[in-house]
Amino acid sequence: MIVISEDCARELMTAAAGFDAVEAVFAAMSRGDAYNFPVIREAIGHADALYGFKSGFDRAGLTLGLKSGGYWPGNMEKGLSNHQSTVFLFDPDTGRPSAMVGGNYLTAIRTAAASAVSIKYLSRPDARTLGMIGAGHQSHFQVKAAVAQRPFERVVAWNLHAEMLDGLEKTVRDLGLAFDRMERPDLCNAADVIITVTSSQDPLLMADWIRPGTHLACMGTDTKGKMEVDKHLVAGASLFTDEIEQSISIGECQHAIGAGLIGKNSITSIGDVINGAHGGRMSAKEVTLFDGTGVGLQDLAVANVVVAIAGERGVGQEIEL
Repeated sequence: MIVISEDCARELMTAAAGFDAVEAVFAAMSRGDAYNFPVIREAIGHADALYGFKSGFDRAGLTLGLKSGGYWPGNMEKGLSNHQSTVFLFDPDTGRPSAMVGGNYLTAIRTAAASAVSIKYLSRPDARTLGMIGAGHQSHFQVKAAVAQRPFERVVAWNLHAEMLDGLEKTVRDLGLAFDRMERPDLCNAADVIITVTSSQDPLLMADWIRPGTHLACMGTDTKGKMEVDKHLVAGASLFTDEIEQSISIGECQHAIGAGLIGKNSITSIGDVINGAHGGRMSAKEVTLFDGTGVGLQDLAVANVVVAIAGERGVGQEIEL
């Protein structure tokens, strides 16, 4: 078994490779070549932590495994990331473990890649202003991935704790883009694409704030009870997701489903758009929304890329079990 540390994974993985891996696995899911197993996510009753497992199998890519990890809110005080995860890969022919890969950086890469895939396939080609709701660690990855898909000229941003916008502004200006801080209604009026990446349990965006033609990538809701946008905004948009079952159970669509505003058939897999089974955006005035719940197959796909690169370069630590 090969062991790839967090630092090694960071050195080997690129945003472009992450995008390609996530796009491919979404397409494989749509074809029925890959599937995720049910998510386990629990409060452990210690350190206010959430802990769980995401797992799956890609028959086409012969990738089998799981990501184990969660959220420890006190880690920042210890000089650690609040999000902690490790990916384990197994030989699908024997069941023996083949790799253990540090998953923190890879999680950030694959999450940003998912929203970038949605921007590629669902946003208007003339989109020039990117809106960011949230300015935490993940927001920097989101901006960098988004600008690779559309020629954005400006980023407009809001965060609950305004002082965190300083870091995001630096990232944006380093990319050569203009940056403006805005209140949420003004941001919605200015943005062509909006990415939400928060841990909110109350709606941050309302339906009547959103301009026709906007694309939203809602990336923060991955647990029962979380909520970034108003359920009426969800109900009025053309809906797409990474996996429909997760969208209706732990994703942004859970609230509109629970209120009876939409049904399961209202949601389309982004893989169907990638494969050409669905046309995606149908008009310049359509509001599209991608519910990025985060699936285990994304983690396995990017970890598999890192393992392959490590093998080519002869890095990582081989151990016998």
